[in-house]
Amino acid sequence: MSKIVLVFASMSGNTEDIADLITGKLRANGFVVDQEEMEEYDPANLTEYDGIIIGSYTWGDGDLPYEAEDFYTAMDDVDLSGKQAAVFGSGDTVYPEFCEAVHTFEKKLVECGAVLITEGLKIEFTPETEEDFQACDRFVEEFIKKMTIHASFSS
Repeated sequence: MSKIVLVFASMSGNTEDIADLITGKLRANGFVVDQEEMEEYDPANLTEYDGIIIGSYTWGDGDLPYEAEDFYTAMDDVDLSGKQAAVFGSGDTVYPEFCEAVHTFEKKLVECGAVLITEGLKIEFTPETEEDFQACDRFVEEFIKKMTIHASFSS
């Protein structure tokens, strides 16, 4: 069974709420998931997993939060060639760069050799509407589908 790591940065709890939803759905589908806070996580450990999911809120006008900066920079030294990855985030639509941290981490994962297997998930604040929950479901379903396809080709 595929091992997945979900690493996230959350200040107000919004991104953590999304992380909890994603982790719960993955575990319900039989995946082993380690959920870790970004500030305390060494990106070198990402290589131990088949799937990588990164979550971050966006600070100000499109910036990474301070809790994510060291993790982001340390990713430069990590080879994620062939790893399956996806990114999610929370943000506020009053800013012109809504959930820009999602794109920032997607670019970094690709630079490190990872393969993005689903479109980034962007949620305003915390998931609370039916639309938000459906978006989270679609994100997880697509991730699982692509992970399963990749696993069948790899074995």
